[in-house]
Amino acid sequence: MLVAAVQFLSSDIKRIPTLDKEIPVYLFPQDQFDNLEKHTQWGIDVLEKYIKFVKERTEIELSYAKQLRNLSKKYQPKKNSKEEEEYRYTSTRAFLATLNEMNDYAGQHEVISENMTSLITGELTRYVQELKQERKSHFHDGRKAQQHIETCWKQLEASKRRFERDCKEADRAQQYFEKMDADINVTKADVEKARQQAQLRHQMAEDSKAEYSSTLQKFNSEQHDHYYTHIPNIFQKIQEMEERRIVRIGESMKTFAEVDRQVIPIIGKCLDEITKAAESIDHKNDSQLVIEAFKSGFEPPGDIDFEDFTQPMKRTVSESSLSNSRGDGKSEPKFGGKSKGKLWPFIKKNKGAGPEDFSNLPPEQRRKKLQQKVDELNKDIQKEMDQRDALTKMKDVYIKNPQMGDAASVDHRLAELGQNIEKLRLEVQKFEGWLAEVEGRLPMRTEQARRQSGLYEAQNTSAVNSCAQDRESPDGSYTEEQSQETEMKVPATDFDDEFDDEEPLPTIGTCKALYTFEGQNEGTISVAEGEMLYVIEEDKGDGWTRIRRNEDEEGYVPTSYVEVYLDKNAKDVYKSLQKISE
Repeated sequence: MLVAAVQFLSSDIKRIPTLDKEIPVYLFPQDQFDNLEKHTQWGIDVLEKYIKFVKERTEIELSYAKQLRNLSKKYQPKKNSKEEEEYRYTSTRAFLATLNEMNDYAGQHEVISENMTSLITGELTRYVQELKQERKSHFHDGRKAQQHIETCWKQLEASKRRFERDCKEADRAQQYFEKMDADINVTKADVEKARQQAQLRHQMAEDSKAEYSSTLQKFNSEQHDHYYTHIPNIFQKIQEMEERRIVRIGESMKTFAEVDRQVIPIIGKCLDEITKAAESIDHKNDSQLVIEAFKSGFEPPGDIDFEDFTQPMKRTVSESSLSNSRGDGKSEPKFGGKSKGKLWPFIKKNKGAGPEDFSNLPPEQRRKKLQQKVDELNKDIQKEMDQRDALTKMKDVYIKNPQMGDAASVDHRLAELGQNIEKLRLEVQKFEGWLAEVEGRLPMRTEQARRQSGLYEAQNTSAVNSCAQDRESPDGSYTEEQSQETEMKVPATDFDDEFDDEEPLPTIGTCKALYTFEGQNEGTISVAEGEMLYVIEEDKGDGWTRIRRNEDEEGYVPTSYVEVYLDKNAKDVYKSLQKISE
């Protein structure tokens, strides 16, 4: 750049003739300063464009990280929800680990954004401001040097023109003197006057010559310094400034790549953890968890006995034995009218909890629920005991240091905690009794075991009697239990009249009661262990089978409580009737 500038400067010399030598005339390189000014401004624009590019990249990284975090949060399990139970399986735990790693993955994109903002955007923004100031200073110095050399050039031109004018004036005065001196008609005084005028003009020409020579020497010196010192220095500074800008943008591009490269190991670690979580999925373990969660605890049924339907069916358990099995203090609800096949849809459903002892559940499920309840109560007891211990220590401190507080102020709370602990212990005893009953009686529960569980129910008689006990209905919902203190009959309604007009459902088979079942809810029927009954409607997937004892007694029992023997021909007829009714 400097060589080109010097060559340009040296090529812009023209010559003009003077009296005794040629005077150089210079065309100053104003256009070169203009070109350099445009080029350096373009360089700053490139730098600002790169800053804008990096800034938009950081915004994209932040937005991406935010979306990843929101995605991870959206699929995180909610506290105290059913989803938390699902995370016992290895597949769902692996998914949870993936969500957590994606959260860390998003954090690395935030790191990229932060580092690019601090190391590139911030630094380059400050550098651009410094660059603009430096550029302005260099071009100011260049224009100042140009103005100075132009001023010197103007002074030289003025001195030259004055010297030229004085020389012409001296020449004319000399010619006039010689003319006057040759003319005999001119007086001596006029000749002397012309001679003095010619001498004066010659003296003035000599003075102008001396001034022009001095000015020319000064200009040549200034011109040499201008083109060989001042301008090259300014061009050199501009060149160095431009090279620093180029180096700086290159370093920023390297930093741009390094910022990404620094987080690659951590991102790789996140991906490795996701792979590790996926490899930890154990299908056998998950299957076993499902088995443990839903196994009922019932023993498989035995071989089916041959039954001769040519002989009248005899009940294995008499009415008196059935009544004795029910006579443990719980009265059987009586219904006004026959229980028909379409009774269930009109029963009022209650979405509340089931019975307190979970007797509506299969034995194994009931055992798990009771164990879970015992553990929860023990935790509550421990929490209350910790509070009581803390208050006791506080009371001791108050007794020793009365100025810190009144010891009697915590007595009420201590008494309240003691009552709470006692209530919780009674609850634990009750549930532990039920738990012992289940663990000791699986897979069957006898009337004696039910009476033993009743001893624990008596401890909270007042609490139990104050709220309605619920039982599960055949469709999986719950119905409000009828009061057990007095026998009540369900008043006949229009629906009952409507169903009374229907023909009774045909028998499709028989069943044998595996366990004793007390039908305490509307629509259910009590059966004794070993009793043989008729099946009039098989299980439709809700866990209940409809049976009949005689023409006036029919209802639902849990399918798991009976062993069903279906008559194939009767079943086909039953299905045909169902299709016709539909």
